[in-house]
Amino acid sequence: MLEVGQIAPDFSLQDQEGGVRSLADARGRWVVVYFYPRDDTPGCTKEACAFRDDLPRFQGLNALVWGVSADDAQAHQKFARKFDLNFPLLVDPDKSMLEAYGAWVEKSMYGKTYMGVQRITYLIGPDGKVARAWPKVKPDEHAEEVATALAELQA
Repeated sequence: MLEVGQIAPDFSLQDQEGGVRSLADARGRWVVVYFYPRDDTPGCTKEACAFRDDLPRFQGLNALVWGVSADDAQAHQKFARKFDLNFPLLVDPDKSMLEAYGAWVEKSMYGKTYMGVQRITYLIGPDGKVARAWPKVKPDEHAEEVATALAELQA
């Protein structure tokens, strides 16, 4: 996991519509990067819809919101359309960003071990450094928590 104050690793990934998003291109703005396990699952849907509903608040604070999972562009596109998501979902086919940000981890369920996405969020400052990190996320409350932290950092 990245530490507060650390330079966030740069990335350049396609979103669900084929556009390219890179951290370097976002320099000068706040960026919320949240990692989630799977498109269209209960917790991930709650979290995505909360960011959707709070997007005007983030935009008012000069912040971008980007979701990232290991799903492909087609799954992201279907998820975004189904729930009218108004922000990019980034596609990481080789899991390089997930690994660089500490979100691709070993998990276990029912005694079986596997690799998967850990629900982690980073708030990256205009200078490209990690301003806040949330290693444990409650999907229902998280967007509000991030927006509040962002407003406090800008106060």
